[in-house]
Amino acid sequence: MASAPNTALISAYRAAAWVATPFARLLLASRLKRGKEDAARLNERFGRTAAPRPKGPLVWLHGASVGEMLSLLPLIDRLRGRGFHVLLTSGTVTSARLAAQRLPAGAVHQFVPLDSPLFLRRFLRHWRPNLVLLAESELWPNLITEVNARRVPLVLVNARMSPRSFASWRRLPRSASALLARVDLCLAQAEGDGQRYAKLGAPRVTVTGNLKFDAPPPPVDEAAFDALRQATSGRPMLVAASTHEGEDEVVIAAHRGLREAIPGLLTIIAPRHPQRGPAIIEAANGEEVPAVLRSDGYLPDRGTQIYVADTIGELGLFYSLAPVALLGGSLVARGGQNPIEPAKLGAAILHGPHIGNFEAVYDRLDTEGGAAKVTDAPSLAAAVRRLLDEEDARVRMTEAARATITSLSGALDRTLAAIDPYLVQIRLERH
Repeated sequence: MASAPNTALISAYRAAAWVATPFARLLLASRLKRGKEDAARLNERFGRTAAPRPKGPLVWLHGASVGEMLSLLPLIDRLRGRGFHVLLTSGTVTSARLAAQRLPAGAVHQFVPLDSPLFLRRFLRHWRPNLVLLAESELWPNLITEVNARRVPLVLVNARMSPRSFASWRRLPRSASALLARVDLCLAQAEGDGQRYAKLGAPRVTVTGNLKFDAPPPPVDEAAFDALRQATSGRPMLVAASTHEGEDEVVIAAHRGLREAIPGLLTIIAPRHPQRGPAIIEAANGEEVPAVLRSDGYLPDRGTQIYVADTIGELGLFYSLAPVALLGGSLVARGGQNPIEPAKLGAAILHGPHIGNFEAVYDRLDTEGGAAKVTDAPSLAAAVRRLLDEEDARVRMTEAARATITSLSGALDRTLAAIDPYLVQIRLERH
C-alpha cells in the first residue's frame, strides 16, 4: 500500500514525539516506581533488545495488555504451525509475565517501544517483520506510519472501536482517514465495529468475529488445584475475579451478609492488579472478616473467610474451583472483564452494570440465561445465595453460557482465511 500523506495534526504529533523523545527515561522512571515497567527490560521500550531476530519469515503481533494478548495465542499457534516465526509485543508487566508462561516455542515476547519514531525505527531495523497484526484498538500514529514507510503489510485483527472512541475520532476526520489509509485490512469483531472503522476511512473492512471466543480456557495447574481443593474441603465458594478498587468493599460486604445463611462460605478475591492485595486484607480485617494472602504462601484454613489471590496467571484455577464467579471491573466504571474464560470452565457468571468493553457478549449471555447482573452488595449476596443453594439453576446458567460462547466461535478460522494471501505472498517473496 502506498504511503498516505500526513495531516497537519499527525505531523504535529510526530514532531511532538521527536521533541519528547529525550525525556522518555523520565516517563519510564515514573512508571517504574508505580510497578508499571520491568526494570530489567526497560531497553525494549526504546526499541533495543539482546534477542536475535530468527532467520526466516516473521510476523509481528501486538496486543496492548492481557486480554488482547490472550486472544492472539490461538492465532500465534496457527502461525507457528505453518512455519512462521512470531514476535509478540505488549505494554504491561502482567501481560509479559503471562507471555512467558503461555507462548509456544519459536515465539518471542518484547515490550512494545514507546510511540517515538526513533525507537520504532530502531525496533523495525532489528526485527524486520514481514507482516504486522495489531489487535483490537491499537492506533498509535508513529507505529502505523513507520510500518507503512517500510511497505510492510499492516492488518488490524480483532478490531474494536467503541462508540466513545468513534466519537473522538470523528472530531478529527482527516487525521483518522489519513492514519487508517495506511492499514491494508481491517478485521472487525462485530458489525458495529466494522461500520465505525469504515466511516472513519479504513479500507477493506471485514467482520470476522471476536478471537476471544476461540481462545482456549486458561490453564489449571493440577498440583495447585489439588492442594486448594483439599484445603477448602467442599466449602461453598465465590470468586470475585479481576476486581478493581471500589469493588472489594462490595464483595466483602456481600460476604458478611451471607455468612449466616451459607455457613463455611469462602470468598476468593483475585484483584486485577496484584499489588493491591495488602489493601484488600486491610479492608477485610477492618470489617472483621478473617483474610489471608495467597502470595504469602497461605492456603485457606477453616478460619479463613476471604482468600486474596494476589497472583498472576491463576484465574483458571479459581474459575475451576469456585462454582460462582463475579467478574470485576463491572461494579465500577472500568468496562468489565472477559466472561468467556469462566464460561468455558463452568463457573456461573455474575457481573455489574459497567460492561462496555464486552457489552455484546454480556447481552447475549444475559438474554440466553448464561449470566446475571448485580448492582451492589445486597443484590450480589442474593444472587450468590440462589446459585449456591439451587444447583439446578446454577447448572442451567453454566450450560447456557457454554452454549452461547460455542455459538459465537469461528473468528480464528475467518481471520486466518483473511490474512492467508499475505502469508502466501511472504512465502513467494522468500523463494
